[in-house]
Amino acid sequence: MQRWRGLEDIPQDWGRSVVTIGSYDGVHRGHQLIVGRAVERARELGVPSVVVTFDPHPSEVVRPGSHPPLLAPHHRRAELMADLGVDAVLILPFTSEFSKLSPADFIVKVLVDKLHARAVIEGPNFRFGHRAAGNVAFLAELGETYDYEVEVVDLYVSGSAGGGEPFSSTLTRRLVAEGDMTGAAEILGRPHRVEGIVVRGAQRGRELGFPTANVETLPHTAVPADGVYAGWLTADGERMPAAISVGTNLQFDATERTVEAYAIDRVGLDLYGLHVSVDFLAYVRGMAKFDSVDALLVAIGDDVKRARELTAAYDAR
Repeated sequence: MQRWRGLEDIPQDWGRSVVTIGSYDGVHRGHQLIVGRAVERARELGVPSVVVTFDPHPSEVVRPGSHPPLLAPHHRRAELMADLGVDAVLILPFTSEFSKLSPADFIVKVLVDKLHARAVIEGPNFRFGHRAAGNVAFLAELGETYDYEVEVVDLYVSGSAGGGEPFSSTLTRRLVAEGDMTGAAEILGRPHRVEGIVVRGAQRGRELGFPTANVETLPHTAVPADGVYAGWLTADGERMPAAISVGTNLQFDATERTVEAYAIDRVGLDLYGLHVSVDFLAYVRGMAKFDSVDALLVAIGDDVKRARELTAAYDAR
């Protein structure tokens, strides 16, 4: 899959294509319907499929300080898009100048002049251009002038997550913030993931016999609610069952909020400086301060046992 950052990265000889545009944070099951249809339509027409997204999130430029927690960084979204069969991802730098493009100028500058759109696939509430003035009706109207078709796909899947609310990135962020990893996974179609570099912490876990990878998460990451979770730690391509702690270390009166993952039954791991990912499967318990270190060790042992059971059951499905 080709990855372009900015309009200037698009090959000069790029031909017609099928395009879908959006933030697509999380690439959740609703997003997958739209992107999947774009891939399908591209194959029907015999042209490549392109996903157009933005960096930073448009809200950060339009309303500074309002950047939402991110469910997936751009490189992860690209991986997920590739898995869906997308041929190219275009990340447009979203600047103040870019935000002032009128809907018509956006269509000409991006869809017509650069991507030579043959078809555009979007959700029903797609908005674009200055002050989000453009909608799918306007997109279709200009399609008659610029020779592209517009297809609208209903992305509003629903299930038990969020009490039956339609699936969305906003709902997923809320469930992650609440520690509802089962609900988040239902929407995403996979466990929620955070990524970052392993850094040196206080090393209390090592002293207690449960050495953890202290993950310095990427900016704006949607980090789950404080608590202990079952999941996986992936480093150097190896996926390991893990007991994961999120929050401040109440036992030792720490103040810094951290994400720490203990790779179950692994000895002698040296992960410092590595980029790792942590997948959250299930909430195990809330954070607590125990009467003694011995009581803490008993609780950690129970956490590890529960995480081992939950991850093994998931992998056995």
